[in-house]
Amino acid sequence: MRSEMVTALCKFIETEGLTQADAAKRLKVSQSRISDLTRGKISRFSLDALVNMVTDAGVEINIRIKSPSGRAA
Repeated sequence: MRSEMVTALCKFIETEGLTQADAAKRLKVSQSRISDLTRGKISRFSLDALVNMVTDAGVEINIRIKSPSGRAA
């Protein structure tokens, strides 16, 4: 899940043509956090931090949880 959010954020930054400094302002984090993000350092980001950044980017998040039997919970 975290890797999918990192991928979405990197795609957002690229699509918008943002510099790391501009992305940091839009996503309300430091430029060094954007550097970590674009270098794929996923372990440095909590799920909460990524959700906040994805939300600030205006990217829609859909989460589906399935029970072991395959029925949606």
